[in-house]
Amino acid sequence: MNRRLFITALLWIAFGLGCSSTPDIDTSTPEGAYKLAEKYEKDERFEEAIVQYTQVKNKHPYSKLATEAELRIAEIHFKREEFVEAQSSYQVFKEMHPTHPQIDYVTYRLALSFFNQLPSTIDRDLSVADRAILYFDEVIQSYPKSQYVGEARDYKQKALKMLAEKEDYIAHFYFIRDHYESALARYEGVLDKYPNLGFDEKALYGAAVCAYKIKELGKAKNYYRKLTSDFKNSAEAEKARRELGNYL
Repeated sequence: MNRRLFITALLWIAFGLGCSSTPDIDTSTPEGAYKLAEKYEKDERFEEAIVQYTQVKNKHPYSKLATEAELRIAEIHFKREEFVEAQSSYQVFKEMHPTHPQIDYVTYRLALSFFNQLPSTIDRDLSVADRAILYFDEVIQSYPKSQYVGEARDYKQKALKMLAEKEDYIAHFYFIRDHYESALARYEGVLDKYPNLGFDEKALYGAAVCAYKIKELGKAKNYYRKLTSDFKNSAEAEKARRELGNYL
Protein backbone atom coordinates (compact mmCIF):
# COMPACT_ATOMS: atom_id res chain seq x y z
CA MET A 1 0.00 0.00 0.00
CA ASN A 2 1.49 3.33 -0.99
CA ARG A 3 1.73 6.26 1.40
CA ARG A 4 -1.24 8.19 -0.04
CA LEU A 5 -3.55 5.18 0.24
CA PHE A 6 -2.27 4.52 3.76
CA ILE A 7 -3.05 8.09 4.83
CA THR A 8 -6.48 7.94 3.20
CA ALA A 9 -7.22 4.68 5.03
CA LEU A 10 -6.22 6.27 8.33
CA LEU A 11 -8.48 9.22 7.61
CA TRP A 12 -11.43 6.95 6.95
CA ILE A 13 -10.72 5.14 10.24
CA ALA A 14 -10.50 8.50 11.99
CA PHE A 15 -13.72 9.50 10.26
CA GLY A 16 -15.45 6.43 11.63
CA LEU A 17 -14.14 7.07 15.11
CA GLY A 18 -15.18 10.69 14.81
CA CYS A 19 -18.71 9.66 13.97
CA SER A 20 -18.88 7.33 16.94
CA SER A 21 -17.42 10.00 19.23
CA THR A 22 -20.13 12.52 18.36
CA PRO A 23 -23.35 10.74 19.33
CA ASP A 24 -25.24 14.05 19.31
CA ILE A 25 -24.76 14.32 15.53
CA ASP A 26 -26.79 11.99 13.34
CA THR A 27 -24.52 11.56 10.32
CA SER A 28 -27.08 9.45 8.50
CA THR A 29 -28.86 12.66 7.50
CA PRO A 30 -27.38 15.27 5.15
CA GLU A 31 -27.77 17.90 7.86
CA GLY A 32 -25.91 15.81 10.42
CA ALA A 33 -23.19 14.77 8.02
CA TYR A 34 -22.68 18.40 7.00
CA LYS A 35 -22.66 19.54 10.62
CA LEU A 36 -19.87 17.09 11.44
CA ALA A 37 -17.85 18.34 8.44
CA GLU A 38 -18.30 21.91 9.67
CA LYS A 39 -17.11 20.85 13.13
CA TYR A 40 -13.97 19.31 11.67
CA GLU A 41 -13.34 22.43 9.62
CA LYS A 42 -13.83 24.72 12.62
CA ASP A 43 -11.38 22.59 14.59
CA GLU A 44 -8.89 22.87 11.69
CA ARG A 45 -9.04 19.13 11.11
CA PHE A 46 -9.03 19.91 7.42
CA GLU A 47 -8.26 16.50 5.97
CA GLU A 48 -11.10 14.97 7.97
CA ALA A 49 -13.35 17.85 6.97
CA ILE A 50 -12.68 17.20 3.28
CA VAL A 51 -13.41 13.50 3.75
CA GLN A 52 -16.66 14.32 5.55
CA TYR A 53 -17.77 16.93 3.01
CA THR A 54 -17.05 14.36 0.30
CA GLN A 55 -19.31 11.94 2.19
CA VAL A 56 -22.08 14.53 2.11
CA LYS A 57 -21.67 14.84 -1.68
CA ASN A 58 -21.56 11.12 -2.30
CA LYS A 59 -24.23 9.91 0.11
CA HIS A 60 -26.69 12.79 -0.30
CA PRO A 61 -26.19 14.01 -3.88
CA TYR A 62 -29.69 15.49 -4.17
CA SER A 63 -29.47 17.55 -1.00
CA LYS A 64 -28.71 21.26 -1.33
CA LEU A 65 -26.00 20.62 1.25
CA ALA A 66 -24.15 18.48 -1.28
CA THR A 67 -23.63 21.60 -3.36
CA GLU A 68 -22.50 23.57 -0.33
CA ALA A 69 -20.11 20.75 0.59
CA GLU A 70 -18.47 21.08 -2.83
CA LEU A 71 -17.89 24.77 -2.19
CA ARG A 72 -16.52 24.14 1.31
CA ILE A 73 -13.94 21.71 -0.12
CA ALA A 74 -12.73 24.41 -2.51
CA GLU A 75 -12.61 26.90 0.37
CA ILE A 76 -10.52 24.57 2.53
CA HIS A 77 -7.98 24.11 -0.27
CA PHE A 78 -7.80 27.88 -0.73
CA LYS A 79 -7.45 28.47 3.02
CA ARG A 80 -4.55 26.00 3.08
CA GLU A 81 -2.93 27.76 0.11
CA GLU A 82 -3.35 24.65 -2.03
CA PHE A 83 -4.12 26.85 -4.99
CA VAL A 84 -3.91 24.22 -7.74
CA GLU A 85 -6.45 22.08 -5.88
CA ALA A 86 -8.57 25.14 -5.10
CA GLN A 87 -8.53 26.18 -8.76
CA SER A 88 -9.68 22.73 -9.83
CA SER A 89 -12.45 22.61 -7.21
CA TYR A 90 -13.78 26.09 -8.01
CA GLN A 91 -13.64 25.34 -11.73
CA VAL A 92 -15.67 22.13 -11.38
CA PHE A 93 -18.16 23.91 -9.12
CA LYS A 94 -18.54 26.74 -11.64
CA GLU A 95 -19.17 24.30 -14.47
CA MET A 96 -21.66 22.21 -12.48
CA HIS A 97 -23.56 25.09 -10.83
CA PRO A 98 -23.47 28.08 -13.21
CA THR A 99 -26.56 29.70 -11.65
CA HIS A 100 -25.53 29.33 -8.02
CA PRO A 101 -26.30 32.50 -6.00
CA GLN A 102 -22.59 32.87 -5.17
CA ILE A 103 -21.28 32.27 -8.68
CA ASP A 104 -19.68 35.74 -8.75
CA TYR A 105 -17.75 34.85 -5.60
CA VAL A 106 -16.77 31.45 -7.01
CA THR A 107 -15.52 33.08 -10.22
CA TYR A 108 -13.53 35.61 -8.19
CA ARG A 109 -11.97 32.89 -6.04
CA LEU A 110 -11.16 30.89 -9.17
CA ALA A 111 -9.34 33.91 -10.58
CA LEU A 112 -7.50 34.37 -7.28
CA SER A 113 -6.49 30.71 -7.27
CA PHE A 114 -4.78 31.24 -10.63
CA PHE A 115 -3.29 34.55 -9.49
CA ASN A 116 -1.83 32.99 -6.35
CA GLN A 117 0.00 30.42 -8.48
CA LEU A 118 2.08 33.18 -10.06
CA PRO A 119 5.78 33.13 -9.16
CA SER A 120 7.30 35.92 -7.10
CA THR A 121 9.69 36.96 -9.89
CA ILE A 122 9.02 37.78 -13.54
CA ASP A 123 11.84 35.65 -14.93
CA ARG A 124 9.72 32.53 -14.45
CA ASP A 125 6.64 31.18 -16.23
CA LEU A 126 3.73 33.65 -15.99
CA SER A 127 1.28 31.75 -18.20
CA VAL A 128 -1.33 31.41 -15.44
CA ALA A 129 -1.64 35.22 -15.40
CA ASP A 130 -3.73 35.06 -18.58
CA ARG A 131 -6.14 32.61 -16.94
CA ALA A 132 -6.42 34.81 -13.85
CA ILE A 133 -7.13 37.87 -16.01
CA LEU A 134 -9.77 35.93 -17.95
CA TYR A 135 -11.78 35.21 -14.80
CA PHE A 136 -11.18 38.65 -13.23
CA ASP A 137 -12.63 40.07 -16.45
CA GLU A 138 -15.62 37.76 -16.12
CA VAL A 139 -16.32 39.08 -12.63
CA ILE A 140 -16.03 42.69 -13.87
CA GLN A 141 -18.10 42.23 -17.03
CA SER A 142 -20.62 39.53 -16.14
CA TYR A 143 -21.32 40.55 -12.54
CA PRO A 144 -20.92 44.36 -12.56
CA LYS A 145 -22.89 44.74 -9.30
CA SER A 146 -20.82 42.17 -7.44
CA GLN A 147 -19.00 43.29 -4.30
CA TYR A 148 -15.86 41.66 -5.74
CA VAL A 149 -15.59 43.87 -8.83
CA GLY A 150 -13.25 46.39 -7.21
CA GLU A 151 -10.86 43.71 -5.96
CA ALA A 152 -11.03 41.92 -9.31
CA ARG A 153 -9.93 45.14 -11.06
CA ASP A 154 -7.04 45.61 -8.63
CA TYR A 155 -5.76 42.06 -9.05
CA LYS A 156 -6.19 42.24 -12.81
CA GLN A 157 -3.94 45.32 -12.85
CA LYS A 158 -1.33 43.50 -10.77
CA ALA A 159 -1.35 40.56 -13.19
CA LEU A 160 -1.11 42.86 -16.22
CA LYS A 161 1.81 44.73 -14.66
CA MET A 162 3.67 41.48 -14.14
CA LEU A 163 3.16 40.56 -17.80
CA ALA A 164 4.18 44.06 -18.93
CA GLU A 165 7.28 43.96 -16.76
CA LYS A 166 8.28 40.60 -18.22
CA GLU A 167 7.79 41.87 -21.79
CA ASP A 168 9.92 44.91 -20.95
CA TYR A 169 12.54 42.65 -19.35
CA ILE A 170 12.79 40.51 -22.50
CA ALA A 171 12.90 43.61 -24.72
CA HIS A 172 15.79 45.02 -22.68
CA PHE A 173 17.58 41.65 -22.86
CA TYR A 174 17.54 41.87 -26.66
CA PHE A 175 18.25 45.61 -26.69
CA ILE A 176 21.52 45.47 -24.74
CA ARG A 177 22.71 42.67 -27.03
CA ASP A 178 22.00 44.76 -30.15
CA HIS A 179 19.24 42.41 -31.33
CA TYR A 180 17.19 45.44 -32.32
CA GLU A 181 14.57 43.71 -34.46
CA SER A 182 13.62 41.28 -31.67
CA ALA A 183 13.71 44.08 -29.10
CA LEU A 184 11.45 46.27 -31.26
CA ALA A 185 8.81 43.52 -31.46
CA ARG A 186 8.82 43.24 -27.67
CA TYR A 187 8.64 46.99 -27.07
CA GLU A 188 5.74 47.18 -29.50
CA GLY A 189 4.10 44.36 -27.55
CA VAL A 190 4.32 46.43 -24.39
CA LEU A 191 2.72 49.42 -26.13
CA ASP A 192 -0.03 47.40 -27.80
CA LYS A 193 -0.97 44.97 -25.03
CA TYR A 194 -0.03 46.75 -21.82
CA PRO A 195 -0.54 50.51 -22.21
CA ASN A 196 -0.82 52.89 -19.26
CA LEU A 197 0.81 50.54 -16.77
CA GLY A 198 3.97 52.57 -16.21
CA PHE A 199 6.07 51.16 -19.04
CA ASP A 200 5.08 53.44 -21.92
CA GLU A 201 8.06 55.82 -21.69
CA LYS A 202 10.61 53.01 -21.62
CA ALA A 203 8.86 51.16 -24.44
CA LEU A 204 8.59 54.26 -26.64
CA TYR A 205 12.26 55.08 -26.12
CA GLY A 206 13.32 51.51 -26.85
CA ALA A 207 11.06 51.27 -29.89
CA ALA A 208 12.34 54.57 -31.31
CA VAL A 209 15.99 53.55 -30.92
CA CYS A 210 15.43 50.03 -32.27
CA ALA A 211 13.48 51.27 -35.28
CA TYR A 212 16.22 53.82 -36.01
CA LYS A 213 18.94 51.17 -35.72
CA ILE A 214 17.24 48.87 -38.24
CA LYS A 215 16.48 51.77 -40.60
CA GLU A 216 12.71 51.81 -40.10
CA LEU A 217 12.76 55.59 -39.97
CA GLY A 218 9.00 56.07 -40.26
CA LYS A 219 8.41 54.02 -37.15
CA ALA A 220 11.33 55.65 -35.38
CA LYS A 221 9.89 59.13 -36.02
CA ASN A 222 6.43 58.12 -34.83
CA TYR A 223 7.70 56.63 -31.57
CA TYR A 224 10.09 59.55 -31.01
CA ARG A 225 7.34 62.13 -31.53
CA LYS A 226 4.91 60.33 -29.24
CA LEU A 227 7.54 60.02 -26.53
CA THR A 228 8.63 63.65 -26.72
CA SER A 229 5.06 64.97 -26.80
CA ASP A 230 3.13 62.65 -24.45
CA PHE A 231 5.99 62.23 -21.96
CA LYS A 232 8.01 65.34 -22.76
CA ASN A 233 9.39 65.78 -19.23
CA SER A 234 10.43 62.15 -18.73
CA ALA A 235 14.02 60.99 -18.48
CA GLU A 236 13.42 58.79 -21.53
CA ALA A 237 12.26 61.76 -23.62
CA GLU A 238 15.35 63.74 -22.66
CA LYS A 239 17.58 60.80 -23.51
CA ALA A 240 15.84 60.36 -26.87
CA ARG A 241 16.36 64.04 -27.71
CA ARG A 242 20.08 63.74 -27.01
CA GLU A 243 20.54 60.54 -28.98
CA LEU A 244 18.02 60.88 -31.82
CA GLY A 245 17.04 64.53 -32.01
CA ASN A 246 19.51 65.37 -34.74
CA TYR A 247 18.35 62.48 -36.90
CA LEU A 248 14.57 62.39 -36.44
